[in-house]
Amino acid sequence: MTTRKSVALKNTSEYRRLQHYREQKSNWKRWGPYLSERAWGTVREDYSPDGDAWRSFPHDAARSRAYRWNEDGLCGMSDRDQYLCLSLALWNHADPILKERLFGLTGPEGNHGEDVKEYYYYLRGTPTHSYMRMLYRYPQAAFPYAELVAENGRRTLYDDEYELLDTGVFDENRYFDVYVTYFKIGENDLCGRIDVINRGPEAARCVVMPQVWYRNTWSWGYSQGPMDKVGEKPELRRHDKPPKHTQAVKLQHEALGEYWLYAEQADELLFTENETNGERLYGVENAQPWVKDAFHRYLVDGETDAVNPNGTGTKVGAVYRLEVEPGQTRTVRIRLTKQSKASPFRAFDRGCQNRKEEAQQFFAHIQRGDLDEEAREVQLQAYAGLLWSKQLYYFDVAQWLTGDPHGPTPPASRLAGRNREWRHLHNFDLISMPDKWEYPWYAVWDLAFHTIPLARVDPDFAKRQLELITREWYIHPNGQLPAYEWSFSDANPPVHAWAAWRVFRTDERRTGKADLRFLKGVFHKLLLNFTWWVNRKDADGNNVFQGGFLGLDNISLFDRNAALPQGGHLDQADATAWMGFYALEMMKIALRLAQEDAVYVDLATKFYEHFLRIASAVNGFNETGLNLWDEEDGFYYDVLHLPDGAVQPLKVRSMVGLIPLLAAESLNHEHFEEHEDFARRVQWFNENRSHLTDTVSTLDIEGHGTHHLVSLVTQERLCSVLRYMLDEEEFLSPYGVRSLSRVHATSPYTLMLEGHVFGIGYEPGESRSQMFGGNSNWRGPIWFPLNYLLIEALNRFHEFLGPEFTVECPTGSGQTMNLREVSRELARRLTRLFLRDEEGCLPLHAGNPRMQTEPGWKEWPLFYEYFHGDTGAGLGASHQTGWTGLVAELLEAWVD
Repeated sequence: MTTRKSVALKNTSEYRRLQHYREQKSNWKRWGPYLSERAWGTVREDYSPDGDAWRSFPHDAARSRAYRWNEDGLCGMSDRDQYLCLSLALWNHADPILKERLFGLTGPEGNHGEDVKEYYYYLRGTPTHSYMRMLYRYPQAAFPYAELVAENGRRTLYDDEYELLDTGVFDENRYFDVYVTYFKIGENDLCGRIDVINRGPEAARCVVMPQVWYRNTWSWGYSQGPMDKVGEKPELRRHDKPPKHTQAVKLQHEALGEYWLYAEQADELLFTENETNGERLYGVENAQPWVKDAFHRYLVDGETDAVNPNGTGTKVGAVYRLEVEPGQTRTVRIRLTKQSKASPFRAFDRGCQNRKEEAQQFFAHIQRGDLDEEAREVQLQAYAGLLWSKQLYYFDVAQWLTGDPHGPTPPASRLAGRNREWRHLHNFDLISMPDKWEYPWYAVWDLAFHTIPLARVDPDFAKRQLELITREWYIHPNGQLPAYEWSFSDANPPVHAWAAWRVFRTDERRTGKADLRFLKGVFHKLLLNFTWWVNRKDADGNNVFQGGFLGLDNISLFDRNAALPQGGHLDQADATAWMGFYALEMMKIALRLAQEDAVYVDLATKFYEHFLRIASAVNGFNETGLNLWDEEDGFYYDVLHLPDGAVQPLKVRSMVGLIPLLAAESLNHEHFEEHEDFARRVQWFNENRSHLTDTVSTLDIEGHGTHHLVSLVTQERLCSVLRYMLDEEEFLSPYGVRSLSRVHATSPYTLMLEGHVFGIGYEPGESRSQMFGGNSNWRGPIWFPLNYLLIEALNRFHEFLGPEFTVECPTGSGQTMNLREVSRELARRLTRLFLRDEEGCLPLHAGNPRMQTEPGWKEWPLFYEYFHGDTGAGLGASHQTGWTGLVAELLEAWVD
């Protein structure tokens, strides 16, 4: 269905660029923010004998060691193959290190896990990256690297993190606001504008150095690169006759061809090679004198011979030595283009303004017209974070295991270590990252949530993400999806069928066309994955599943990914519910595909049967006697099976017991009118397998035929679970649904097994458990992804139960709501995190008065990984726009 809004959207310049990209008429996505913000400390770069990636390649080595797999940089861009990179370097004449990349603590260094210790904000972005803007905040005093490491190392799990603001380096506003804007004049014509504003009371000096370099593809011993097909060393060379008032560099690359870099009124150009400084790192002589850390040594250490005086290399920096008065803005302008230009900056500012206006026009037709200015800004920043968080992800596991001809030889222990069973995995793609510093590697269940808001701005990219993860160079031959590089074999919640359906529907509404090829392709690959789950994660063959930790770090008494302390195994309420949810989503897709091809009716029926058997098992309605439902408490729990045959329910009221709500679908008359064969088979199950259909509710509506609610929970059990979920003394926070009931604050759950005591208590903020690392905590905080799924599930229940079905919300308040109203109430509570309250404060900045009140700090929200269960304060990764970017979708579709 084509709407007036979608017609207006199609008339925008940005939409036409997307259309031309889709039709392969032009490649406006060739250049984008594909540079990581951290390549050090990653599994890919770890060649240690013990698999300790953090210590194998620390931050201090990053300026001197050439990366093997991906590059990183501050406010960076690159081409889609990351052959050529562009980023910013800064020096305030006080720092001990040239600021070329963001600093943060490693997992072992942080008292709550790894943590970036910088302030930066993604402000704007378009899907073709025709206009991108971000802010980096740079102190004028020496950056307190050692202080941050030492103080956080001193603090314990019971202490708050020690943040950059706490060090005092921003006192008296002694910092630079560095606004970085990229825009494209053409698909291979990238312009950069850097505005440096002195917010302090006195004049201050700042070296600003845009730098361009080639990813090192030539040092590893291949005549041609193993993936990118480039083995010949490229070259950058100073142009001796540049345009007036401009420094110019000619770039030549075997695959990219010729480019030109122009730097307006730069003080000088510095040249070196993107090659490791073996002398500094390993005490071995360098093959040639100009190495990766030359610019640091030249500017900070004063080593004038560190750079190549001949004006050639594979890395170049354009140096601007700025003296900035208080309140003054100094501007640097650069241009990287495929064509040589006689006057490269003639139409520069007009081009920037045009792209800015085109971005505004595009989003004006994406966003709801009735959103207020504050909500619109939050949504735009959420979209910007998603679009800035794309990254080239390059990893060939077989090659990493065996090593490169000229690279370090991996230790023998590697062949028996991490990811050895994933030799087929061969990734070289643009992927949406959870957070390009904290998590600069894809995580498959995170990625599914990213695609929901991305589908509104760039459905092609959203679909591509879901297709990629099921391609043969990702999915294991046994059907498992890769989790993340720290352990591809971990099991993440199976949310991809849900995401594929949601993206398909969003795209269909926007374009008026159903992309059945996409839906069919993903469906067939997910058939393999569903089979993997059934074969590998149902230990007893009883349709009760043991998925491991399933992304819910620290939610259990035990590490659910490891062998249990006393042996035995866990039957998991959440794993089993996820499989019920998965079966229903696959059934829904099969029914849609059956509109075009009746053969899919068989598959829809099969998934319907799968669901019935899972529902029967989880509720104890079958002959096995297994029951994850506790009749006394009226809640779902994991069940511990001990080696002696004893069975122990783990009565922890957590998100584990809420996930069964997700598995619900309303089958209405349209499903049965369109698929008579499916309707007959459903009726057969109702009549001949009644022991399996105890959770299926049926309504006969006059004039509309029979409706079914296919759900893991009966209506009675729905009411019982919601009574807990909507209780503000249990799960319901002012800012969403907590991951663990608040009742465990005063009543921690403990269990004694063979003399060992295991316990879990409510922790609304940072975790006090190191089970999965300090910043992994589902013991009380609010997490966006499952809150979002709960909102959708309540709406599905409402479709069947109707407006007359109400529950008390909040529990004990005397106020009743139907389930659609409850879902919207939850959405309002979640979005409240990002919107100022009556006192003008942002809940996500709770406990941080400077960010609450001071101009220059209070304007920009951060998109945290999770949020304090009582105050709403942002916690964990600070740029997890990936799944916290769902706030954009909540504002668009769920909040009145």
